[in-house]
Amino acid sequence: MNFFTKHVSREIPFAIGIPALVWQAVFFYIPLLLIIFSSLWSLSTEGIFQGLTLKNFINTWDYIYLKIVCNSLYLAVSTTILCLGLAFPLAYFIAFRAKKQKNLLLFFLMIPFWTNFLLHIYAWFFVLEKQGFLNTLLISLGMIDSPLHILNTPFATMLMMVYYFLPFMVLPIYSSMENIDRNLLEASLDLGAGWLQTVGKVLFPLSLSGIRSGILLVYIPAFGEFVIPELMGGDKQYFVGSVISQFVLGNHTAPLGAAFTVMSTSVLVLSLLAIFVVLRKLGEFFTRGIA
Repeated sequence: MNFFTKHVSREIPFAIGIPALVWQAVFFYIPLLLIIFSSLWSLSTEGIFQGLTLKNFINTWDYIYLKIVCNSLYLAVSTTILCLGLAFPLAYFIAFRAKKQKNLLLFFLMIPFWTNFLLHIYAWFFVLEKQGFLNTLLISLGMIDSPLHILNTPFATMLMMVYYFLPFMVLPIYSSMENIDRNLLEASLDLGAGWLQTVGKVLFPLSLSGIRSGILLVYIPAFGEFVIPELMGGDKQYFVGSVISQFVLGNHTAPLGAAFTVMSTSVLVLSLLAIFVVLRKLGEFFTRGIA
């Protein structure tokens, strides 16, 4: 009886995790396999299944589709770089300088998650439109004579992307910085290192885990984002998400949409591997600099 009780108690943690594993298999792995399988379908003009083919994958390597993937890569990389450039100093300030205001700043950082995503976009409409807050402010300050055309431009798209994804970069970097021993930074400065050297050779390497997490949280959804470019950019460019939605929802084009999904996901995975190789080399370079 004691052996049975001991054996059951040892397996309880695994048993608790079984529902999560089942949920993940049913709503992630099985649909993923169905997408891969359906990408091989060949449909007639009437939508009748005719067999398996690689033609859908061959069609996705057309110049038009490759350009769409490049648009999404550019959007994701630009958003990630800008978010990282803004998030790193902000996370540092919250972790090391905010002191009593730390919880308040984190509260302000979390507020956007409390409202609907579309409300954020429509709020920025009132800020960026020709008669909006920004143009009114610039005209009242005498900086411009006539309203600027900001809405439905690449600038508006990038501004909204950075605004929306910035918290996803700040929070993991802040979490990693919060665990850094402050004495390490003080020791670096006391031993004669400049502030930039301390950031590059101490703070950055010790924050790499948070930076990696932040890149994952920003880069992956930014690559598939199409609502922000469509609403803020005026739908002037096609991106991966918009093409997939049109194919999947269209008549008899679902297999092509599935093939395009597999192809673009493969590009996403390869680009992520390249980014993490670069980050690893940077970490090794800075760590070598410490030694």
